[in-house]
Amino acid sequence: MRKILIFAEQGFTIVSLLMFSGAIFTLLLSGGAGQNDLVEYDSSVVRIIFFVIYAITFSLLVLRWKKTVYFLVISKDIWLYCLLLLAAISIIWSFAPSTTLKNSFTLINSSLFGLYFASRYSLKQQLHLLAWNFGIIIVLSIIFAVALPQYGIQHDLGSPKLRGVFTHKNGLGGRMVISSMVFFILGYQAKRHRWFFWVGFSLSILLLLLAFSTSALFNLLIIMLAFFAFLIWRWPYHVMVPTLIMMATISQSFYFWFSENANVLFSSVGKDTTLTGRTDIWPLVFDMIWKHPWLGYGYGGFWQGWDGESAYIWRIVGWMPNHPHNGYLALWLDLGVLGLGLFFLGFWRSYLQGFAWVRSSKTAFDIWPLIHMTYIALASLTESALLESNSLNWMLYVAVSFSVRGCLKSRSSL
Repeated sequence: MRKILIFAEQGFTIVSLLMFSGAIFTLLLSGGAGQNDLVEYDSSVVRIIFFVIYAITFSLLVLRWKKTVYFLVISKDIWLYCLLLLAAISIIWSFAPSTTLKNSFTLINSSLFGLYFASRYSLKQQLHLLAWNFGIIIVLSIIFAVALPQYGIQHDLGSPKLRGVFTHKNGLGGRMVISSMVFFILGYQAKRHRWFFWVGFSLSILLLLLAFSTSALFNLLIIMLAFFAFLIWRWPYHVMVPTLIMMATISQSFYFWFSENANVLFSSVGKDTTLTGRTDIWPLVFDMIWKHPWLGYGYGGFWQGWDGESAYIWRIVGWMPNHPHNGYLALWLDLGVLGLGLFFLGFWRSYLQGFAWVRSSKTAFDIWPLIHMTYIALASLTESALLESNSLNWMLYVAVSFSVRGCLKSRSSL
């Protein structure tokens, strides 16, 4: 009976990860619509599924209340708690109170699932469950592309691009970056069935290339290099320090070279220095930020189409973005300098603790928290991948933050 319950709970976790990944349902409900197609569809099914996930998650946290309280207490993540509280109370000054109420509710519940994921599973178990999640996404993306091309292929971008089980190719690209690193870490560490993880890694790279998501590809290359840099962090100090200094020097030289040759490099991959129009809207976003710099427009209160403050940007740019294509600007718009500051304080603390854990541990699994936090920081430069409710990125950020603190506390108590 106990094995059945464990199997059922793992199944629930994998289904939840699929929902947080944003795969399948939205694409099917929209009828395979393109990014510029204005299609209305009934999303009540998705809301019901998430509500069931929230209810089960809360029940599981209550059933293991001692471990839940333990993780909440040992984390002492006052910055995360304050950020979530700020999102909730921003309904007071929000330009769209009903949206803020809904979004803050889903954000808190997404964070609770992150707490459950960290408190229920070890880092190794988390990675294996994520591998199942991404394995399902990879298989279904291939099936959609071959058997259901009206869903799996995006045709409104000049030339067909693979989007798999997501509504946009960049959605597939972003998920395949995380998928690649999950399978890479598992393959790097595994002693048995290693071939399975390397197949998953190879297919993740293949789908990423077929999606033609340039920013995701650059992010993956940087994160791969970061993985080996984090391994160097475990070396003896007399070897580690000069090696890291040498790597920093090479990185700085590459940065200066990139700054001088950005136009040529972007042109070679079919892009421009505006990052496909992203940087064109950033000055307009700053114009709106300076109107309410300290507390913002409320969580989710800015992008309300023609009926909200976003109409100013829509009129000028001539297209209809629903976010600023930058996670930091999105957070600044929503919760102002206060919200942005709270996030950075919490992120920096978690990042430093991640380094402390890597230094004192031995397996590749223990590098996962730093890998995901590095990905979040990079992806947020070109996508609004930061404080998103019902988002895999945010849920995993909460999970790795709690996990690394739990690991450090467990080691200190030995």
